[in-house]
Amino acid sequence: MHQAGLAQVGLTPGDGIYYDDDFPRIQEVYLDDRGEFLVGEVPGGRLAAMGALRRVDDETAEMCRLRVHPDFQRRGYGALILETLEERARELGYSVLCADTTLQQSAAVALYRKYGWRELRREERGVSVVLYVEKVLTSARSSLFPPK
Repeated sequence: MHQAGLAQVGLTPGDGIYYDDDFPRIQEVYLDDRGEFLVGEVPGGRLAAMGALRRVDDETAEMCRLRVHPDFQRRGYGALILETLEERARELGYSVLCADTTLQQSAAVALYRKYGWRELRREERGVSVVLYVEKVLTSARSSLFPPK
């Protein structure tokens, strides 16, 4: 699913933008380090979507591996994974989520925008433009105005 999703927009793992060395180590990279890894399957056992959270620091998690198999795109699976990971990030105590995608991945760009993520910057990498985005999950409280 990962490779099929990337191939659909002309990208490949190891191209300087995407990697896949974490797949054999999902437990270590994601689950054992205050993260999450979700896989969605449809009746019949076919994998439809996936997504993950990886700890960056105590306050921030990276949403990554957000993929929907080409056979199941445009059916709401990406939104469901994104919503579930945002909620899981809150449960894990994160206040900020960050992610990156490319301009070629227009469905992902649209999904992040729809859910209120803001663009931080863009970087050119080879023939791709990488977008870095973030979403604040909880508002920070100023010590100048403590809660009553």
